[in-house]
Amino acid sequence: MKIIDKEATEEVNGQREIPNIKPGYIIQLKVEVPENKRRVSILKGIVIARRNAGLNTTFRLRRLVAGVGVESLFPLYSPNIKEIKVLDKKKVRRAKLYYLRERMNPLKKK
Repeated sequence: MKIIDKEATEEVNGQREIPNIKPGYIIQLKVEVPENKRRVSILKGIVIARRNAGLNTTFRLRRLVAGVGVESLFPLYSPNIKEIKVLDKKKVRRAKLYYLRERMNPLKKK
């Protein structure tokens, strides 16, 4: 199974560039909306968690929508994700940044 996972991840990496994202990175995603294949939605947020599981690797993105915090869980190797761009790298000391749920605005520049 590990060999199959490794081959599948290498195949996806060959099709498009996937940066090494870590918790604390502020990223911009271009995601195809599953209901409407032509529309590409742009999401900007901070990565608060990552779960490494081969082809099933996921990351949790936290962003603000109309002043309300929203978290989304994305598979890293999903065909719906068209582009991942790293905008900024924040220094963090934790692997999971769940404490940002209580904070007001983690994306605000200081």
